[in-house]
Amino acid sequence: MDILKRLLLTLTLLFGGLVCSAARPNIVWILVDDMSSHFGYQGGSLVNTPHVDRLAREGVSFTKAYATAPVCSTFRTSMITGMYQTSIGGHHHRSSRGVEKIHLPKGMKTIPEYFRDAGYYTSNGGASGGTWGKEDYNFVFSRDDLYQGRDWSGRAEGQPFFAQFQTRGGKWRNIEKWYKELEGDSPELITADQVTLPPYYPEHPVIREDWAQYLNSVNYTDIEVGRILDRLKADGLLENTIVFFLTDHGISHARGKQFLYEEGLLIPFVVWGPGLLPEAGIRDELIAHIDIGATSLQLAGIEIPDTMQGRPLFGANASPRDYVVSARDRCDETVDRIRSIRKGDFKYIRNFHPQRPYLQPSLYKDSKPFMPVLRELYAAGELNAVQSLQMAETRPEEELYDLSADPWEIRNLAADSVYRVRLLEFRALLEQWVEDSDDQGRFPEPESMYDSDMEGPLKKIRKQSPENAAILKSNIALMKRWQAEGK
Repeated sequence: MDILKRLLLTLTLLFGGLVCSAARPNIVWILVDDMSSHFGYQGGSLVNTPHVDRLAREGVSFTKAYATAPVCSTFRTSMITGMYQTSIGGHHHRSSRGVEKIHLPKGMKTIPEYFRDAGYYTSNGGASGGTWGKEDYNFVFSRDDLYQGRDWSGRAEGQPFFAQFQTRGGKWRNIEKWYKELEGDSPELITADQVTLPPYYPEHPVIREDWAQYLNSVNYTDIEVGRILDRLKADGLLENTIVFFLTDHGISHARGKQFLYEEGLLIPFVVWGPGLLPEAGIRDELIAHIDIGATSLQLAGIEIPDTMQGRPLFGANASPRDYVVSARDRCDETVDRIRSIRKGDFKYIRNFHPQRPYLQPSLYKDSKPFMPVLRELYAAGELNAVQSLQMAETRPEEELYDLSADPWEIRNLAADSVYRVRLLEFRALLEQWVEDSDDQGRFPEPESMYDSDMEGPLKKIRKQSPENAAILKSNIALMKRWQAEGK
């Protein structure tokens, strides 16, 4: 059976759409919110993740998979189109939500639409499949054009399907109450005293407790993955289904989500399908998360558009990346522009607003339990030099890290003359990428668009908390003042 499947896959990879739809595998994406590379197969010593570990062990695990954006909506905008969010104008977090709208370039389709055109049934649901799944796309779209259901149950008999499952992942905290609903034994809760923090975070009870709760959410995510796999098996679908497992960016912490360090960008990325993939094992080349779309189309025998920036990861058309670019732009009310390149063992970061602090005022970020602690400790002079890095009031224009010697990215080599040639290489590489990819972030967001996207959150928060609404208004005014000052 495996030999026949591999033969069909080879024909699919070689001839694309010429393979009949009946031979095509089902494609499943399991996408997890706010979670870095902390699973058991990645060396997580405290977690218990047998289902994800199984996917990695039996499938293909990519060790250097990078998000092209470290925040939900921009990540999902690029994932669902196979394009850099910066190339299609979807680079500002939670944009196109007000009166002013963003439209995809003429003729561009989403990945689900390509699957529908090829005869696949398409769905998007929560982890249980009983609710609609998170979309969060920064452009105008109709759910009815993309998805036909919340799971595959509505498809015609024998019809292949493309199904997405969205899990809350690292957004879960206080996971104990969810453990109580589990049948059978639940994983032991990880406690704050067991946690080992990265060196750039201080040893504080609030931060240790938050990190422990996050690791418990990793365990719960694995339980949800197991439920999805069990359902595929119960429906007799597991043997003809390829599963992609990945997270949408890193942990929501000071140096993780929204920033271009490894904690925010390096994600788990696994492709599983015994007998359906041309290989299994560990692959160490650089990939971008937008490669998921092109690879899914490829494995389904669907032609990949020539204009798609995502690349297939298998077969003769696989094209290894020499480097991966990531981008952070406005997140909610907080205006920013940062770009990074990972190439070889080095990471280059360009800060386009060096006169601003890393942790600018942000209603979302400042509501996290660790933020008041970090700000208080920094103001009291109780953080060491490494722990103070992210708290700085200004930033260097450029950062350069040797990840082989400095995996925590705490020794900036940009000003070191020994690395001058390498710095110039990265600088030129980024300038060329900005031009070649038509990076829309090089143009300031129109104030009318900014105001349009701020009005919705302001209106909602006014009803929930006048105090928070006042904070948000103050942050918006500060962003505009800094922009007027050229800061």
